[in-house]
Amino acid sequence: MSEEQVHHLSEIDRSEMIDLIYEMPDGKLTELSQQHECPNWDESLLRELQDRFLYEIDQGGMAIGAFDGETLVGFGVLAHQYRGENLDQLQIDLMYVSRHYRRQGIGTRIMNDLSAEAKRRGAKYLYISSTETRSAVSFYKHNGGQLTDQVDEELFAKEPMDIHMLKVL
Repeated sequence: MSEEQVHHLSEIDRSEMIDLIYEMPDGKLTELSQQHECPNWDESLLRELQDRFLYEIDQGGMAIGAFDGETLVGFGVLAHQYRGENLDQLQIDLMYVSRHYRRQGIGTRIMNDLSAEAKRRGAKYLYISSTETRSAVSFYKHNGGQLTDQVDEELFAKEPMDIHMLKVL
């Protein structure tokens, strides 16, 4: 995807019913039952998402989109900044698949393409800072993500409730 396609991000329906979230007190994954609907974007969140997308593209990151005709139904962003002690990790900065398109392999295809690009750029790992929902954590684990104790302090400070993982490339 290119900077000119940023307007398509508004087409993503991020909403979902959240039945379970995870926390990691003392480095152990703990389940917490939930029952609430995560709504779609409001204008403020959409603008933040678009700004992050544009920033990463401008800095040398890249984005992959999945379209159904002219409608964006999924996308992922590979961040530009190398991370980790050996600077051999690239982060998945954003990744979403629209509600009615989930569980069709779109996210896995995007994840595989981001992994291939990260490897092409010399990374040995993908760094994943996943939202704490069961659906997100399960998706990343299913696609090779493993819990890490090598948490990136900058990313943790930005989103301390996230579940941090690495995927070997």
